[in-house]
Amino acid sequence: MGLILCATRGGEASYRTQQAAIALAKEQGDEIIFLYIIDLSFLNKSAAPIVVNIENELDQMGRFFLLMAKERATEQGVEVRTITRKGIVQEEIINAVLDEGATQVVLGRPAGIQSAFQTSSLETFAAEIERETKAITILV
Repeated sequence: MGLILCATRGGEASYRTQQAAIALAKEQGDEIIFLYIIDLSFLNKSAAPIVVNIENELDQMGRFFLLMAKERATEQGVEVRTITRKGIVQEEIINAVLDEGATQVVLGRPAGIQSAFQTSSLETFAAEIERETKAITILV
């Protein structure tokens, strides 16, 4: 049995990626870890009280998104865990793969202007994940 790590931002844009990870886990008999990352690197750190408030809000929102993803997977008979990490998205995905021992990573292809990646940079990042972790990376 393997372990699939699915990085998610939650909401409508991530539903397709979550469903692909659930289908893959169900087909292979694998467990899923849904990962939500709080990345505040875009904020100006000079307004510390505001940053703390935003971090707390993003944490609560992320936990809600993870709960919804977990519920969908559980309803389909897939064993699932959720984790939240704080840091830079690319670094934390790689760290989570290594820390959790994931054998596969499922990432969603860009869907519109709200994506954290463009297609070419996502493909480059997928290759980096495979090189650094030996986990198979699947783009959906």
